[in-house]
Amino acid sequence: MIIVPSSPRFRTTAAPDDLLEALRTAYQRGTRVISFCTGAFLLAAAGLLDGRQATTHWSWAAELAARYPKVLVNPRVLYVDDSQVLTAAGTAAAIDLSLYIVRQDYGAEIAAAVARRMVVPLHREGGQAQYIETPFPDLDENDPFGATLAWIAAHLDRAFTIKQLAAQAAMSQRTFARRFSATLGMTPYQWILQQRIVLAQRLLETTNESVEQIATCCGFHSAATLRLHFQRFLRISPQAYRQTFQQKQGERRIECAPDGT
Repeated sequence: MIIVPSSPRFRTTAAPDDLLEALRTAYQRGTRVISFCTGAFLLAAAGLLDGRQATTHWSWAAELAARYPKVLVNPRVLYVDDSQVLTAAGTAAAIDLSLYIVRQDYGAEIAAAVARRMVVPLHREGGQAQYIETPFPDLDENDPFGATLAWIAAHLDRAFTIKQLAAQAAMSQRTFARRFSATLGMTPYQWILQQRIVLAQRLLETTNESVEQIATCCGFHSAATLRLHFQRFLRISPQAYRQTFQQKQGERRIECAPDGT
């Protein structure tokens, strides 16, 4: 595997011929080639992106497309896996792509452990348009607001009301909604929905529970509702997602508990 990091140099100046030839030779040997951010310019210069879907940081996407018209540049996604060649949009997307590769090579549990170690979201699908973010801020759980967020995340199978959550956080409903927006940049409903989707992804990857049971564990009323939101956020059905990312046979699996844990 060869990883080309972001490099303004190769966006603005021609790459040495021996470097380009080394990339081509490695590719022909079957080496997996990956670029982060403006590293895509070097892959394009080597001809490795010709006729391929690829991405780079949105601010340089138009330039990449203009300079290399054979490249199918998509500025709206986090990363692209086009078989042997993979490209990521920017710094955060490079982390997303790296975790995706770890997941593909070593399974969901190891990828989850790496994500926890790095304190980053467990998974963001590359094809999403600068995609679903599932922020969980590093808040003091001794703070009633932080404790409330942790409680929500541990009980996603339940139905919530703003009145109930505001009371648990010892705030008025208006203050709670304002604090939520200021801290997470979205409404409580949006954040809870995203957390439910992330939990559903994890359960699809690591359990053999039915989609109906997973929907219950995640607080969706039915499998149909889960499918609707899954398609909306991830552009894939739960079953197709499971077939792509479920752990290899023999790996440890968790059970989907009634309380969503």
